[in-house]
Amino acid sequence: MSATGMQIRLAHAADLDAIVRLERAVAEAPHWAEAEYAAMLVAGIDTVRRCLFVGETDGRLIGFAVGKVIGVGAGSSAELESVAVDPEARRGGVGRMLCFAVIGWCREQGVETMDLEVRAASAGAIALYIGMGFVAVGRRRGYYIGPAEDALLMKLKLANGG
Repeated sequence: MSATGMQIRLAHAADLDAIVRLERAVAEAPHWAEAEYAAMLVAGIDTVRRCLFVGETDGRLIGFAVGKVIGVGAGSSAELESVAVDPEARRGGVGRMLCFAVIGWCREQGVETMDLEVRAASAGAIALYIGMGFVAVGRRRGYYIGPAEDALLMKLKLANGG
């Protein structure tokens, strides 16, 4: 399955069941409560704002991505918190399109840099992020559990000047 004919959009409340189902099916995804995803759909009014984008094709949700912005103005920071793609839809551009949607949203928020953590053994994900301009900036030993694994820390400078 490729990204042809796929639509990327902000998630709606009607997407929550499909998002949680997909997240549970992707072992590498962070596993959050449904209430956390639901809270992302409400416009943030304080200094922490989140976006939740979904990718769908033929009315079927095949991926999602979560971004977070902390702060306002020059001191703000962003994080690509989660990207999950249906295993049958991988290697078709879905993850890349979802990441670009989150990056664009963060740029609109005025953020200068974006961070992410990725499993150190996730060669495909790391290659995707490097191809998008992220660079490795550190490592957190034993960060992930089930299975235990290091996290590679990566950073992307956005066009806003960061």
